[in-house]
Amino acid sequence: MDGPHPGGSQKPWGNRNAQNCNPYNPSDIPNTGVTRHYSWTVTNTTMAPDGVELAMLVANGAFPGETIEANWGDWIEVAVTNGFTVEGTSIHWHGFLQTGTPYMDGTPGVTQCPIAPGKTFTYRFRAELYGTSWWHGHYSAQYVNGLSGAIIIHGPASDNDYDIDVGPVLLSDWFHDYENNLIEDIFYATQTCVPHCPPMSNNMLIQGKNNYPCNTTSLPCTPNAGLASFKFQTGKKHRLRLINHAAEALLFFSIDGYTMSVIANDFVPIEPYETDLVVMGVGQRTDVIVTGKDNAQESVYMRVTEGPSGLGPAGQTGCSLNTGVSIEAKAPIYYQEADTSVLPNTTSAINGSRYLFPTNCGNTPLQSTVPSYAMEVKQPDKTLAFLMTGNYNATGAFVWYMNNVTFFGDYNDPILYEAKLGNTDNFTTQRQVYDMGNATVLRLVLTSVGFPASHPMHIHGHNMQVLAEGVGSWDGTTIINPSNPMRRDTQIVRPNGYLVVQIELTNPGVWAFHCHVAWHISEGMNINILERPADVKNEVALPYVMAETCRDWAAWTGGHVVPQIDSGL
Repeated sequence: MDGPHPGGSQKPWGNRNAQNCNPYNPSDIPNTGVTRHYSWTVTNTTMAPDGVELAMLVANGAFPGETIEANWGDWIEVAVTNGFTVEGTSIHWHGFLQTGTPYMDGTPGVTQCPIAPGKTFTYRFRAELYGTSWWHGHYSAQYVNGLSGAIIIHGPASDNDYDIDVGPVLLSDWFHDYENNLIEDIFYATQTCVPHCPPMSNNMLIQGKNNYPCNTTSLPCTPNAGLASFKFQTGKKHRLRLINHAAEALLFFSIDGYTMSVIANDFVPIEPYETDLVVMGVGQRTDVIVTGKDNAQESVYMRVTEGPSGLGPAGQTGCSLNTGVSIEAKAPIYYQEADTSVLPNTTSAINGSRYLFPTNCGNTPLQSTVPSYAMEVKQPDKTLAFLMTGNYNATGAFVWYMNNVTFFGDYNDPILYEAKLGNTDNFTTQRQVYDMGNATVLRLVLTSVGFPASHPMHIHGHNMQVLAEGVGSWDGTTIINPSNPMRRDTQIVRPNGYLVVQIELTNPGVWAFHCHVAWHISEGMNINILERPADVKNEVALPYVMAETCRDWAAWTGGHVVPQIDSGL
């Protein structure tokens, strides 16, 4: 994007590259002095992304929402006006470190009070990392009904040898129901669908588009709603920024007849490797480079699927839940002389067994994903182990537990604000606050048992080193590539599997660490890491607007019942 170029450099980041620059060192981040401004009003509306009319929640009337774009080192300001009439809202900037601005993280009940109906809150934060990400509503499951969009932060890549930035490719499952109904379903679901069926996706979307067979729904439906499409050029290298913004689905992405060079996972450039199938959990991003072929009249399909339903016949189940009606979305890619009035006739060469449970319900092996900037594993001075389980609580609702506790937030009393006041000993058990004290390196060991589900675990305020993952339990010693393990902000825990991650505690704040399946975080699968509490109390300066937002929220909730039917996140 436009901006200052230091010393006449061709790039706003000068001679910094993915190999020679530590992105976690504030002095290595370009000081551009530029602020990118956005202004949104979030509202209820009716739309039909796949032809089926639904009540949706959107920003500025658009789905997907507006793409935020900036250069590495820029500041970003987004004024968000809550146009809803019966609930609050907040926006999370997925993957952003929020160093020095933990109150801008957008997690209601953790780092801020919700934005009250009719009120405006302006988020301001810095693009400390670069690559591809997304923004989404973090108030309950609002993003499931449309409140999300892409973020592009331009910066150096592990492989700068590409010609065309195609931009974000937004991939998701899609549900023909409203978020509150879906949340009620998931709390009280049984396999027999009495009293509720678990939410099962009705469709898949690319760029918020797909068709749907209208004869399978009783809702208002327009056939052939339309597909997204993309442009390639012969012989050129194209960068695609893949984003999984689904509610629940683990997604499998491919392009018929093509291989892809993976150059980044989340906000982390990696040494490129080749694949014909990209696997992503909710919240994850993968940047790939695809080389165009020689036929200027060619057209091919890109496609995304979640595979067969996880409630299918034994031996033929997938990793996610769906109705089986429409489990794939396609989008044509047209070369410069192709006839865009004709759809491609290509087919996928991916064997369907590569979508099946449980073998394929996880990320690419860690041996294949090596960060471009090397950071070795340090010895932790704090280790937390969590047993992840699911069960019915005393009220008959199914919830997720981490060490036998399910998270429940308090919108009127954010954890960060209590920590700022020094009240770190008064949190109820359900708020799941883990005080790190003076610790400098935290290791987290997660083990999932019982109900066999995948859990894409997302950490706020950090990229985490991924030390080990697999099925069963960690052996306590094995670390994959200890001199430079994979880093990212979201990593899948396999069904009945384990995950070992580590972060350096250099970012004062309160940071959520949760499963990014919308239903699982609604059901309480979250902990909150209170990092450097003394610095939070003595050095983090909460802007006055944070208290004002809480006063507005308190005033609104004083006269309205808040329909908080889930954890709050």
